[in-house]
Amino acid sequence: MFPQIAIFSVAVFLLLLYSGGWELPLVGENADEAGSAILRVAYLPAYAAGFGLIALDPRNGFRAAVRQPFLFALIGIVCLSTFWSIAPDVTTRRAFAVTCTTLGGVALAARFRWRELAEVFAAAFAVLIVASYVVCLAVPRIGVMTELFPGAWRGLWREKNGLGGMMAFGFCIVSAAALLNPKRAKLWWGFAVLAIGLVLMSTSKTSLVSLMLGVAALGFVLIARRSPAAGTAATWTAVTGVVLLVAFIVLASDVFFAILGKDATLTGRTKIWSAALVEIQERPWLGFGYHAIWGDKSGWGPFAWISKNAGFQAQHAHNSWLEQWLGMGLLGLAAWGLFYIQTMTLALIAVFRDRGALLAFPFLVVYSLVALTESIAVAYNDFRWVLFVALAVKLAFPDRELER
Repeated sequence: MFPQIAIFSVAVFLLLLYSGGWELPLVGENADEAGSAILRVAYLPAYAAGFGLIALDPRNGFRAAVRQPFLFALIGIVCLSTFWSIAPDVTTRRAFAVTCTTLGGVALAARFRWRELAEVFAAAFAVLIVASYVVCLAVPRIGVMTELFPGAWRGLWREKNGLGGMMAFGFCIVSAAALLNPKRAKLWWGFAVLAIGLVLMSTSKTSLVSLMLGVAALGFVLIARRSPAAGTAATWTAVTGVVLLVAFIVLASDVFFAILGKDATLTGRTKIWSAALVEIQERPWLGFGYHAIWGDKSGWGPFAWISKNAGFQAQHAHNSWLEQWLGMGLLGLAAWGLFYIQTMTLALIAVFRDRGALLAFPFLVVYSLVALTESIAVAYNDFRWVLFVALAVKLAFPDRELER
């Protein structure tokens, strides 16, 4: 029987590897072929850690997994897309990676109760927060941007939005850890303040909006859990706020983009979306294969046409929904949509029934926003996907069903 501290440490190690916070210091901003090979090999210990956690408790792992059938239908489609992929070797390699990444999230959900899971997540973010401050203050040539946005902090990531976005998630996580673990509340609230500082120093307005949304979502959960009347009032206030925000974006989009410091194309994202939609019409039902498009150097495939129509070369679709449609067609898009809807429904129910909503709901709200402009869903070797999967599975596999 492994001691709990050892299992806790393995879980934190797994998350730190998936965070990618070690990539910039290790291989620099532009990884060459050798650097890319190093990155692929470096994630193997994370896969091993995930399999190890499942092997320690296979019964709970299986019982947790079967509670999310849409997730495994989705991963099944990812793997099957190898057969119709325009780059079968790429899809095969990345399908294996995303399967291992997903199993890591399942292992965390099956192993830990809500309070423990919050502290596993928070411990990983605490390391990233401290390391980001160290690299920004002590090694500014790595931690501070000098070209595109001089003076903006980027910490352990390649650009400022990477740091800001990660710390917006981090605030949600460490705040939940403080609320779920009162004995260490002061520790976690301290890290929450430090996370806010990193969002501000990144100067990323998009991340600041994400942070504010996370604060609002956390406040919503706290108010909704006080009483049925408070829950009803909070729900109506939230719905009204969302409607007003959507109306503001539609009717005063120029003002909204000016506040964010963005142009109407969202820094070229709408051009990518339009170009991607054109290519989707070629294979609307099955797509081009999981992550088979990006990096295609043939000069004549869908990547070339998207780059031509968008006016630059993108690394992904910058939208999690379009990404699934491109790679796996309507079949994969439907699987992702059903998994997402199931997860958000369980999260909303948990707001009124389960303290785990303090951890899950704010994170999922911010994730939903970021997923509209970044391809973070069904993403291999991705920290945020591991967290999403862990929370999705945990919502369907409550503490009372976890056996020790």
